[in-house]
Amino acid sequence: MERTGLKRAQEARLPLYEQTRQFRAYSCWALPGLIQTRGYTRAVLRAIQQRRGLPDDVEAAVAARMARQRVLLRGGRTAAFLVEESVLRNGFGGPQVMSAQLARLAQITSWPSVSLGIIPATLDRGPAGPAEDFWIFDSEQVTVELISGHLTITQPREIAMYAQTFARLTEIAAYGARARDLIAALTPEQ
Repeated sequence: MERTGLKRAQEARLPLYEQTRQFRAYSCWALPGLIQTRGYTRAVLRAIQQRRGLPDDVEAAVAARMARQRVLLRGGRTAAFLVEESVLRNGFGGPQVMSAQLARLAQITSWPSVSLGIIPATLDRGPAGPAEDFWIFDSEQVTVELISGHLTITQPREIAMYAQTFARLTEIAAYGARARDLIAALTPEQ
């Protein structure tokens, strides 16, 4: 799908996003695409394009991802995002891009249909150990993000495993004011 570049891959996922009513996403390396700023998206997609040696259609892919974010604004949908605190430190795009991205995350913590949880780095995780980045679309499909692409899981038993992992991680994450405090601690003073 990516042979011609990243734009087609971004567009191909749009129908799945449009039909999904409940998004759940966990990330340990980069912020989920639905909550990325344009600059952050550009940096992430550029890194993927270069790592995979793909044709350079990054700007078109960025535009497609930004258009896909509109699904969050449509009624009847909820989204729960869990990110490791280290994701906020990864620095895609440099200080200016990350500053804008952190400001966006602080805003997102107050959106009524969106939940943003940050898993503190200093936390004793217990059995909620590390996991790979994954998305749960309703209870129908899980997409796991790999270095080389995406793995799609549709077996109910396996989807349930990801849902259980997400639920455990939800229990240890910081939300609302606590999440904003974590974000503020990383935001450079203007």
